[in-house]
Amino acid sequence: MMEYEFELRFKLPADATDAKELVERLGEAGCEDALVGTGQAGRIALKFTREAESAKRAIISALEDVKQAISGARLIEAGPDFVGLTDVAEMLGMSRQNIRKLTLAHAATFPAPVHEGSTAIWHLEPVLQWFRGKGGYNNISQEQIDVAHIAMQINLVKAANRLELPMQREVQTLVA
Repeated sequence: MMEYEFELRFKLPADATDAKELVERLGEAGCEDALVGTGQAGRIALKFTREAESAKRAIISALEDVKQAISGARLIEAGPDFVGLTDVAEMLGMSRQNIRKLTLAHAATFPAPVHEGSTAIWHLEPVLQWFRGKGGYNNISQEQIDVAHIAMQINLVKAANRLELPMQREVQTLVA
């Protein structure tokens, strides 16, 4: 068994307004290994430290537990997944400027962002894989990569569920 750290953020159903009751229901459903944040109306965030045989099993079981406790809760995001340069810098113990220099110096091989604009956003897993492949970044554990991979997969499935099938077929080969 390994220990995995990850976050799940949900939109709550309209009738789920009592924060204390939600926390109790989550504990009864098996989420006693999560710190629960209820600071934003209509939302709940859970930061898990869960033991499981794999990152996939840890995150999937947490999703199942939350769904059992709060029927109608809709996943907003699994994390860690979407990151900016500041997030990557903090994870690696480097400055944001140093990370930015590395992305520019290795523009051909550094993973492409999923959003470019005034703030670029990446999926964390390919970024961690890139740094690990460069060598010298021994503070990146396989567990971190596994959790980032599963979080990304869950977020991609969630996004794919919104696709219109004819559009997917038409565009699929053009964006690969």
